[in-house]
Amino acid sequence: MTTPRAATEAGAAVEMTGITVAHGPLRVLHGVDLTLRAGEVHALMGENGAGKSTLINVLAGVISPASGSIRLDGRPLRLSTPADAQAAGIRAVLQDVPMARHLTVGENVMLGHEPRGRFGIRWGELHAQAHRVLDELGLGDVDTRRRVRSLSPATAQLVAIARAMADDPRVLLLDEPTSSLDTTEVEQLFLVLRRLRERGVAMVFASHFLEQVLTISDRLTVLRAGTKVAEFPAHQVERSELISLMIGRDLAELRQIGALRREHRADPVGPPLYRARQLGQREMLAPIDLDLHRGEVVGIAGLRGSGRTELARLLTGAEIADSGHSTLDGRALTLRSPAAALRHRIAMASEDRLGEGVVAGLSIRDNIVLALQSRRGWARPMSRAERDELVESSIDELGIVPSDPSTPVERLSGGNQQKVLLARWLATRPQVLVLDEPTKGTDMRSRVEIQSLVARLAANRVAVVIISSDLDELLRLSDRIVVLKDRAKIGEVSNGPGLSVETIVEMIAAPDEDDDLPPLGAAGRP
Repeated sequence: MTTPRAATEAGAAVEMTGITVAHGPLRVLHGVDLTLRAGEVHALMGENGAGKSTLINVLAGVISPASGSIRLDGRPLRLSTPADAQAAGIRAVLQDVPMARHLTVGENVMLGHEPRGRFGIRWGELHAQAHRVLDELGLGDVDTRRRVRSLSPATAQLVAIARAMADDPRVLLLDEPTSSLDTTEVEQLFLVLRRLRERGVAMVFASHFLEQVLTISDRLTVLRAGTKVAEFPAHQVERSELISLMIGRDLAELRQIGALRREHRADPVGPPLYRARQLGQREMLAPIDLDLHRGEVVGIAGLRGSGRTELARLLTGAEIADSGHSTLDGRALTLRSPAAALRHRIAMASEDRLGEGVVAGLSIRDNIVLALQSRRGWARPMSRAERDELVESSIDELGIVPSDPSTPVERLSGGNQQKVLLARWLATRPQVLVLDEPTKGTDMRSRVEIQSLVARLAANRVAVVIISSDLDELLRLSDRIVVLKDRAKIGEVSNGPGLSVETIVEMIAAPDEDDDLPPLGAAGRP
């Protein structure tokens, strides 16, 4: 079996040279080179639109390049269709996992490789073979007879990888495989990738997540605007250099976020703006206490299913609490709908920005004015001048691209859709703003811009609640961090030099009977 180090020093399994892709007059890739080695995880990094997915689709046989060449083991390789790639031992697991959700895990894993006899598929053998594939990847506890539609996103992602491995490919292409996974699920995926690396599989890992890339990859290639700008061993690159290469500018803005938050740290002394006491809902969230002060950023940490989104919905009237009470500026507050919350200038940007956020078929303009016009009432329409001034200033302040307000939101990148959603709620001039995974699925530039916006809002005395799976993001932005686990609050810590990602992870991972949580306001564990 090849070790990761030996594999890295071995010859190239795949060589892509001078790959150029054009859509009409628009060039998407400009003469990109990429070399993959057996037993190596090669990360692709870059913003949305940098060309990561396009390059992966070329190697998967989905897109034919306008020019360039591909070699496998030194021999020319022509890929006109996905079938050509699969015949060459190349398999891809793309962002939207194309699983047959109505079929079982076993049927999905063995799709196209079903063992057959005189009377059709041999079902017992199919499930036995599927179990062997899953077991080799450390997934032996997954029931092969379970319907895929009942699986969590993480398990479905791992099953998709198992399906790709069923015919023992030499090259595995992974496009944003962790975009919907929490910290524990990511580690499970990485265990699988390490097993594949030991088996000598050459892997491409395209991701926005810096820490994940540095954890799992052996080499890094950075793309920007369809051009390869750098390649180096993962252990030789500084984080600051990598971010600078990705966004095409220095890190002054990212440093300014931290400086702005340090300058405007909220003083929690005095009465809170928003106070929740024993707020909860049966079978959704255990009763919880929470204070929000003006100009304060409160981070919410926890694994998927810990109650983070449920808390956000209770705070903003999207769900109705059946226990406890809330006050706003010392006055009793009853919220039975998001519209009621909006009347009190309390707003929430949902994690599900397409399902509960932006209206994809409407323009940037219509999406931005939607909440403000709704609060004013449709009998009092905004004047065209008022609307145009609001939209123009929002596009400029948040850096929404494209800047044409008539552009349908469905044509925007994930980061720019998120900016449109934020612009909508900022137009209502909220005093409390709840952000559920505001940077999820966004590129590095959008992530920096959104974090900078949060810092500016806090400096302008807005109380911000931010839910994020990115613990580094919470540490950068938050004054306090509330930790949830199993739909209950298990701790609350003030941010400061003594607080680290490891502290928060230890709080989440501690066995219930042995929880040793820091007291309220502590900067870290004793």
